[in-house]
Formats: sequence, structure tokens, C-alpha cells
Amino acid sequence: MFATELLGPSDPGYLRSMEMVRVDLPAALLQAANLDIANLSQEASRLLALELFREEKVSLGRAAELCHTPLAAFMDFVSAHEVSPIRYGTSELEEDRRTMSELGL
Repeated sequence: MFATELLGPSDPGYLRSMEMVRVDLPAALLQAANLDIANLSQEASRLLALELFREEKVSLGRAAELCHTPLAAFMDFVSAHEVSPIRYGTSELEEDRRTMSELGL
């Protein structure tokens, strides 16, 4: 069952209108994930945002925003989970090589 509530005035201004959803999870899942029960919502939010970023469904900045984490802290979190915060694929590499060649570098 899902219950929703609006964030209160103590939350950051840019997120005041973001709707929150409560989710029931099996205790065994939380234990297996070794999540800190005291900060469960924050940790689960970060992990979900990390997965959205890993699957390229959201940008790094949007993922950080969704889990209410400063960008620099989220970049550290991403790196700690062995995911590169930088998206630089082969097409970008080839484009940079062409540009360097055109510039005579």
C-alpha cells in the first residue's frame, strides 16, 4: 500500500512541492542490503537514484536532486558504488579525436 504526503516547510525550498511516497519493504531485504535503519529513507532514495543514473534514465544532477543529496556528495556516493559519475562514451572520444586532429594537436 502506498501513502503520500507533501513535504513540510523544513525541507529545501526547491523540493517543497515534491510529493513523497511511503513504501513497505520486507525486513530481510533491508538487512541484506545492510542499510542504516536510522537513515533508511535517505539510503534507499540514494540507491534508487544511483540505479536510475546507472541505467541512464536520469542525469547525474537529476539523480542527486531526486534523492535530496548535494551533487558533490552524490558524485562521491556514485563513485563509492564503482559507477563513474562521468559519461564519456566512444562517440564522444571519436568526436574529441576529430576535433584535435582538425586543430593539429
